[in-house]
Amino acid sequence: MLQQTRVAAVIPYYERFLKRFPSVEDLARASETELLALWSGLGYYSRARNMQTAARQIVEIGGFPRDYSSIRALAGVGDYTAAAVASIAFGRPYAAIDGNVRRVIMRLAGDSTADLGATATKLLDKRDPGRWNQAVMELGATVCLPRDPLCSACPLALACVANRRGIQRDLPPPKKKPSIVRKERTLLVIRRKGRILLTPSPRVSGFWELPEAFSGVRLGPKLGAFRHAITNSQYHFEVREARIATRPRECRWWDEAKLLEIPLSTPTKKALKCLHTPPIAP
Repeated sequence: MLQQTRVAAVIPYYERFLKRFPSVEDLARASETELLALWSGLGYYSRARNMQTAARQIVEIGGFPRDYSSIRALAGVGDYTAAAVASIAFGRPYAAIDGNVRRVIMRLAGDSTADLGATATKLLDKRDPGRWNQAVMELGATVCLPRDPLCSACPLALACVANRRGIQRDLPPPKKKPSIVRKERTLLVIRRKGRILLTPSPRVSGFWELPEAFSGVRLGPKLGAFRHAITNSQYHFEVREARIATRPRECRWWDEAKLLEIPLSTPTKKALKCLHTPPIAP
C-alpha cells in the first residue's frame, strides 16, 4: 500500500483491510470485486491484484517463504521488497535499495553513475543486515534529505565524498518533469427508481464509473464540478444530470444503496458527492 502512496493516506485503508482480511487465507479466498472495493481510492490497482495472487501462492506452498529468491518470486514483489523482507524478517544478507538509500549511497560515493547495488552490498553489515537496511533508509528519510541535507547532523559526513566536495545538493541529478496535460470531462448522473447507471471503467479493469456523453442521452442541469489529477494529467470534471430512453449495452443499473460494495473509480466517488448539493443552473 505504501508504494507510491503517502503514509497518512494509507493508514485508514490498511486498518480496514486487516479487519476484513486478518489472515493470508482470508485474502486468498476474497472475490476481486470485494478486494478492489476496499482498495478503491488508493490507485495503482495492480498492487491489490498482485497481493492477492501472492496470498494464493503463499497458501499453496504452505507458508511465507524465507529465502530471497522465493520471496522475489511472489507476485508484485521486486528486488527492493524482497531484499527488505528477507533481511529484516529473516536476517538474509541483501541490501534493500529504495529512493532514500539510493540518495545516501550516491552521495557517499559522490558519483551519480556509481553502481549502487554493488556499493550497498559492499557496505552491508552482514551480521545484522535488517538493522543496517533500516538505518540507511531512516538516514535518508530524516537526515540525508533531497533538497536540504542535514550534513552537520549526519554520522557519515566525514566519509561522504559529496559532502567533502560540496556537491551533495546536486546528487541525485534532478529528473526532468513531464509536461502537464489538462483535460475536460463531463460525467453523467442517470438515475431510475433508486438505481444509477454505471459503465465499466476503460482505464482500470474491474472498476465502474459514471458514463460520459453517448448517443441518445439528454443532458440535464449541472450538479457540480471538481478537479482530479492522475500523474501528469489534470482533469476538470463537470457533473450533469441526464436522461436516456435506452440503456447502452455495456452499462448496468446499480442500486444506489449498495454502491459502497463495488469498486468505483475515484472521479466517480467525487462526482457522486455532488448529489448531496443543490443543482447548479446551466
